[in-house]
Amino acid sequence: MSKARTPIRTQKAPLPPPFLSQGMIAGDLVYCSGQVGVDPNTGKMVEGPIQNRAKQVLQNLGAVLEAGGSSLQDVVKVNIFLADMGDFTAVNEVYSSFFADPKPARTCVAVKTLPLGTDVEIECSGLVTRDNRNSRL
Repeated sequence: MSKARTPIRTQKAPLPPPFLSQGMIAGDLVYCSGQVGVDPNTGKMVEGPIQNRAKQVLQNLGAVLEAGGSSLQDVVKVNIFLADMGDFTAVNEVYSSFFADPKPARTCVAVKTLPLGTDVEIECSGLVTRDNRNSRL
């Protein structure tokens, strides 16, 4: 028997292209699609150093998690994709300010290219801790 999947959609994070969802709820988990540093209010990539985009990415993920009945504090797994592993320390500075101890399990890899030519993309999965159906599709 298949478990139900519920897509997540919120205006508080950049709206995704039609071929993917911002996130998906399956059972007691929220799976967030990768986010980049696009400001949902302007639709434009945040400029400046990578820390600015990393902060926006984590704010976007927080909005998707919230819409799915979760939060950054409920995240259990994070995957970070960097265009340059030389940015590892800069992204870690921002990352550490968003996640309390114990930090989620995490992977960080360097990749050749990322969507919209950005230098950082982050995806995560977290526990559903409350019912928030009003924010879902």
